[in-house]
Amino acid sequence: MAKRAYAHKTRRATKKNQREAKLEQQQTKNAAAVKVDPEQLAHYQNRISTFLRKADGRPVSRADLAAKCRGRGKAAYLRALAALQKDGLIAERRTGFVWAEAAGLLRGKITRISKTFGFAMPENGSGEFFITGRNLKGALNGDTVLLQPEGARDDGLPEASVISVIQEANPQFSGMLAEEDGRLYFISDRLSGRPLEIVNPADWTAHTGEKVIAEVAERGDRHSRHKVRILLSFGGADTAKACCDALVAVSGVPAAFSQAALAEAEQLEQRGISDADLNGRLDLREPEDIIFTIDGFDAKDLDDAISIAETAEGYRLGVHIADVSHYVLPNTPLDDEAIARGTSIYYADQVIPMLPKALSNGICSLHPDVDRLAFSALLELDRDGELVSYRFEKTVIRSAVKGVYREVNALLEGTASPEIEEKYAPVKDALLLLDQLREKRLAARKKRGAPSIETEESLFLLDESGVCRDVAVRTRGRGEELIEECMLLANEAAAKLAKEQHLPFVYRVHAKPPEEKAQRLDEMLSRLSLPHPDLESPKPRDYAQVLKNAEGSPLKGAVHQMVLRSMAKADYETDPIGHFGLALSDYAHFTSPIRRYPDLAIHRILSARQRGEKPANLMQFAQAAAAAGTVTEQRALSLERDCEDRYRAEWAKQHIGEVFDGTVSGVTENGIYVMLENSVEGLILLDSLPMDEYECDGFYSLRAKGSGLLFTLGMPLRVRCARADINSGNIDFTLAEEA
Repeated sequence: MAKRAYAHKTRRATKKNQREAKLEQQQTKNAAAVKVDPEQLAHYQNRISTFLRKADGRPVSRADLAAKCRGRGKAAYLRALAALQKDGLIAERRTGFVWAEAAGLLRGKITRISKTFGFAMPENGSGEFFITGRNLKGALNGDTVLLQPEGARDDGLPEASVISVIQEANPQFSGMLAEEDGRLYFISDRLSGRPLEIVNPADWTAHTGEKVIAEVAERGDRHSRHKVRILLSFGGADTAKACCDALVAVSGVPAAFSQAALAEAEQLEQRGISDADLNGRLDLREPEDIIFTIDGFDAKDLDDAISIAETAEGYRLGVHIADVSHYVLPNTPLDDEAIARGTSIYYADQVIPMLPKALSNGICSLHPDVDRLAFSALLELDRDGELVSYRFEKTVIRSAVKGVYREVNALLEGTASPEIEEKYAPVKDALLLLDQLREKRLAARKKRGAPSIETEESLFLLDESGVCRDVAVRTRGRGEELIEECMLLANEAAAKLAKEQHLPFVYRVHAKPPEEKAQRLDEMLSRLSLPHPDLESPKPRDYAQVLKNAEGSPLKGAVHQMVLRSMAKADYETDPIGHFGLALSDYAHFTSPIRRYPDLAIHRILSARQRGEKPANLMQFAQAAAAAGTVTEQRALSLERDCEDRYRAEWAKQHIGEVFDGTVSGVTENGIYVMLENSVEGLILLDSLPMDEYECDGFYSLRAKGSGLLFTLGMPLRVRCARADINSGNIDFTLAEEA
């Protein structure tokens, strides 16, 4: 009885507050046109704040608040109430107003949204909140909002709901124009799962089926109720290029370099290297150990070179990185562009560089037979390939050979042509020594228990028109592995140096898996009957053991994906918490300053150290670089993933009706995900399966209750490509034969 009475009382209070709200909404509109004495406004703001603070988070109804403040119907009172709401200091709940801070509400910013959920970052920096679609209240990317924390989800993500939008942003969204019942609608990629009304359809009637950009013209209380204005078309939504151009345009990545940055880069390249640039540098143009680069056959931004020699104690390894910080100075147009972009972005055959080509492909690229300024990590290793000592020097180098991965791989595998043998003759001994070091470094990685997760990366083959004609799995050979191990060593040494000397720094960190995700992985492995270590407080070697136990199993691919999804995301921090995935306590990103701003920041900090600057002056810069690096990296990864989905769909559309071999890569209540041998993934919708009632266990299997038909992770399937939508990047398969 008491619970029913309380609920009835709450409903009455809510209805009364709603009636008062409707009345005051009209009064507030009228008050906006009334001239108000600033002192009166400040008086009422102070009184409202005082009463709500005293309520200590308990709601005060509209009527009670107006009575306490003696402001009922007064323009100054209503304006003060509206101003405090707009500033996010107070919020209205079902039964009245609360002081936001006392009620546990947080100010934050919407960082990203999809059709069914979004994320917000609170201003207190406590970590991102997940927000369901209905709890977004129509909030958009960049909006400043008031958040109500709601606890944690099953996957461990903290959850919140939007109470109010404090400050509206004006983001743009990509999508497609579609016609329905004679009316033009906007089908958004991310904003809503429903077609949105267009406020300027007459201007775009001839553009049905095109990929466009829109902005929200009239806001609703849900994303599906927003009305949009179409701004720009990129052409037909049936090409991956048009879709990707639109995605890039709304991603927040700067579309073009500023004229000031381009001019600065051109001037630096034309100036070349002067005698003054060489002052204080170690001259390695005629080194004891030959210096050379290895990269992809089409690479133009060669930012790393290597040298190696065998010593009595082990190895002498040089990792020579383009000295980008010598050219990109603080508070310059180039620096502004670099931190805004944060990273170079790669998808299909496209590159959105962090720096203009005059730097990335020019004066900062370590081309052979030309002088280049470098920042070199000079490392001494023991016979097991472990770091013994290290130092970092500003150098001038001259690369002897431009190596190409596929040629180096052929050389190391003994399948090189005479032409390749001749090209690499000056560095063949060094390559063999590097390959020897590679084996020892891989053994050391295994010994320290670093999990080696296998993921499939797609290689897109485009024709002269930019249409994707084929997709393949990108392979890695011994050449790629040996360069990676050299880069890891230089990165580890940079982090060790920073810790030893207490430098403000930008570390590449990877936290331990969240407890909830580790427990979920443990549960999944148990249900799969796969032996595994206790994951209550996992160490890297526990995850390595999980992967080892899956070797030879049809579930191997699925287990690698489950382990990957159970881990935390790597990011950039000024606190050196270590890298779980690499099983290293010291790690940073030093080796790619042409294409990653955190690396450029590290170079700048180490350069300042060499000049004798005080570390305290660099802490604020390190913090800003770490924060920006994390955000821009996430943006780049999301954009690359979305664009690659469009190119996979473009390939699949050319193969409608064809049959392929694949493997079940995921099971959901909506159907089965199948990955083909070329890394293209599609969905077999539940409706296209043999008619039955299906039961999904949430992660491993989908079973038909009647027939007993069972689909499990890792299960081979022959599928038919049934549909491919380039606009959304979605691919649908059907069973090619009875399972």
